[in-house]
Parts: sequence; C-alpha cells; structure tokens
Amino acid sequence: MRRKLRQLVASGRTVAALGAIDALSAKLIAAHGFECIYVGSYATAASRFALPDTGLLALPEMVEQARTIVEALEVPVITDAEGGFHDAANLWRTVRAFEDAGVAAIHLEDHAGPGKHTQEPQQLRPAAEMAARIRAACDARRDADFMIVARSDAFWVNRDLDDTIERLARYVEAGADMVFPTLVGPAELAAVRAALPCPAMVVDMPGRTLAEHRGAALVLFYGFSVLAQYAGVKNALERFAAGEAPSGASELEAFLDYRGFAERSRRYKV
Repeated sequence: MRRKLRQLVASGRTVAALGAIDALSAKLIAAHGFECIYVGSYATAASRFALPDTGLLALPEMVEQARTIVEALEVPVITDAEGGFHDAANLWRTVRAFEDAGVAAIHLEDHAGPGKHTQEPQQLRPAAEMAARIRAACDARRDADFMIVARSDAFWVNRDLDDTIERLARYVEAGADMVFPTLVGPAELAAVRAALPCPAMVVDMPGRTLAEHRGAALVLFYGFSVLAQYAGVKNALERFAAGEAPSGASELEAFLDYRGFAERSRRYKV
C-alpha cells in the first residue's frame, strides 16, 4: 500500500483522498473507485467521541482508528498525526505506531495550539523546532516507503505565504517527502510548487472542483464522511419521526458479505 501511494503521488494526477469515519465508510469509498483514504482528527473526534477537534485526541485513539480502517481495505490510508503527540526525541513511538497499524503516510503539523477550528488565538511552532521534529520522524521510520508529510499552517494562521514557503523548505530539507500548506488557493499552491522540489497535498476548498486543485498530488476531503453521516442520520431521524421506517438492511448485508460467511459455514460444517 505504501508503494501504491507513492505511485499515485508520482503519477502527475490530482488524486482525491476522501475522509473516512470508520471501516464501513472507508470500504464504501474504496468500492466507488477512490484510490486512497484519509483519516483525520476532525472527523475522528466528531464521529468517535462527538467532540470538537481541539487537541483532545491521543496517539492510541488515532492509531486505533487508522488500524481499523486499514484492515478493511486494499487501498492506501493517509492519517493525521497532529503535531506528533510527543517531543522530537520520542517521535519514534508515533511513527512506529502508525507504521505498525499499516498506514501508508502521516502528516505532522507546525500548529502548536489546541483551538484550530475556533476563534481562539493560534500559535505556530518555531520553524527550527518543527524541522527537528520532521527529521526525527524521518529517522524513526523502518520502511522507506512510509511517507512523512510536513504540514504548515502559517498561511492559515497568518496569511503569510512567504513564511509558509520558508517553513516548508526547511521541512523538506529535514527529509519530508511531501508538503502540506493548509488553506492555500490555486495561486498560492502554484507559488509553493514553484519554490519546492517535491509534491504537495492540500485540503479541499468549499465550492472548488477537484480540477481547480491542479498542482496538488493529493486533495484531502477531510470532512466528507462525517458531514455525510451527520446529514444522513439527521435526515433519517426526521423521516422516522414522521412515520417512515428505515430500510436497506439487505443491501448493507450484501455489501458486508454475509453470503461469504454462509458459504464458509457450509464448507466447514462437520
């Protein structure tokens, strides 16, 4: 799966990585032909714990979420590793936990504060400190195909493209395989790509088509499944309250391969 992700990144195409909230949503995404899956902290906090993404998740929670999804699939999984969960000297534990879970790539961010999706004051790690963390992560991996993606939130926090590029350049020098400048538009992405000799990933922007993200190797649709879950369950509850019974169990059971179990049961029956 790690080699497959590297091949996707090197293909020259812009690939959509849709966010999953569990193994079922990930399996559905893959069944519809999408080539990789994203597991983010925003969707994990919301779907597993009904909590906001404000720094509440711990390493074991993200790793277990990723592991469950990896085991259901035959496509690469990219996972949000937040700020790394540990200091640089202990980042080996983070990297190896995600490696052992079967993840193909993680991204590490230079955002230091907990309130990323709030109006609270935002903080960034010093660039030199973050570069050391990227270097520690790269040193820790046992599989050279496991990708370390360096995320900078400098444009998101300060709208400072020059600082974003300078930071990402330091992270690439430290060994990052890919860069991830958050909330950049097409013009800013083009500037990043012109300045740095490596592929880039971005998050989707509302109202923008996949083609408008041209120049990115991967586009993370981080809220895809959690937003669909919220809207779908809410809508189903409203219909149920109006007297409409839920349906679709037979289709779900076919997708989950209940028939496969029945065949195995007959085969091994004594």
